[in-house]
Amino acid sequence: MKLSHFRFDLPKECIATTPLFNRDECRLMVLHRKTQRIDMYATDAKGKPLKDKKRKPVFLRFTDILNYFDEGDAFIFNDTKLFPARLFGTKEKTDASIEVFLLRELNAEMRLWDVIVEPARKIRIGNKLFFDESGAMVAEVIDNTTSRGRTLRFLYDGPHDEFIHDLYALGQAPFPPYILDHLTALREAGQPEPELTLDDIQTIYAREEGAVTPATAGMHFTRQLLKRLEIKGVELAYITLHNTLGCFRNIEVEDLSKHKMESEQMFVGAEACRIANTAKENGHRVCLVGTSTAKAVETAVATDGKLKEFEGWTNKFLFPPRPYRFADALIANFYHPASTLLMSECSFGGYDLVMEAYKMAIENGYQFGCFGDAMLILDD
Repeated sequence: MKLSHFRFDLPKECIATTPLFNRDECRLMVLHRKTQRIDMYATDAKGKPLKDKKRKPVFLRFTDILNYFDEGDAFIFNDTKLFPARLFGTKEKTDASIEVFLLRELNAEMRLWDVIVEPARKIRIGNKLFFDESGAMVAEVIDNTTSRGRTLRFLYDGPHDEFIHDLYALGQAPFPPYILDHLTALREAGQPEPELTLDDIQTIYAREEGAVTPATAGMHFTRQLLKRLEIKGVELAYITLHNTLGCFRNIEVEDLSKHKMESEQMFVGAEACRIANTAKENGHRVCLVGTSTAKAVETAVATDGKLKEFEGWTNKFLFPPRPYRFADALIANFYHPASTLLMSECSFGGYDLVMEAYKMAIENGYQFGCFGDAMLILDD
């Protein structure tokens, strides 16, 4: 398919810029892939639409996912954990303000990090960058990797655990670009900014540190909802894929088959394989929570159709008409135009059905983005 197929007009008012107080109270739209049905409204036990006090239809909420899964089904989550990846500092001699976005640690012993820098044109090999007034956190630029990418060596004398603690203490939460743009616009207009923290874009089950962009589909889950799934007999499995900035980079080719995704580190363990494969073998559903989970699972599925243990890197790009090989259901968000996340969603749900759902979402005021509403796609 072509990039232009995934462009659409997204009204500004449809982009959520602040989180809900209760994450699982966002709206839920349910797509049925085989029957091509789209559900937006809640119904009673007899299938009759529910009405509110004003006699208006009641929208489905995220907690309603409980009604679509049974004992023996399995959910697979991405348990990657964000770290405070945005650093602000100054350049030696000129004291010019700079921003460094940490991507990943390359060598713990040598304190080497892969980063993105701004303004890139002014940050060259040999420059020293200062990140605190005491001068304890200093880095030297030792290599260029891409137009904005650099390799930094932090000149820190101390144990690695202490170094990481001090480095992260200086960092800020890596909010998606459209959230940062919104905060900047508020600041420039002299309007109050919402007090957002790292926890606001972290899943409640995050535990494996390494992501620089959030696993947004999982942000709708609360501890109470996870417990209710367990009580119902739904098995919960966890894999890890450390999200990079790739999902926010612009695609520069019209032919999607020529687009190259960034490599991301991933881990699929034996317990996740056991849970997922057992559910499949017993005729139950396996639901993937998020497109990052889908990428990892599709990378680890073997030719016999079973999920296998995997440790390494993936640059798999899921887009239509390439189908998923393992999942029976997918939980996702409403994503921005021309994003790889939308393309991955369409790869599972089908282009026509998903884009029709997006049209309906805009017409009915659904919210897009990491703080927005959710979509459940079922293979029925």
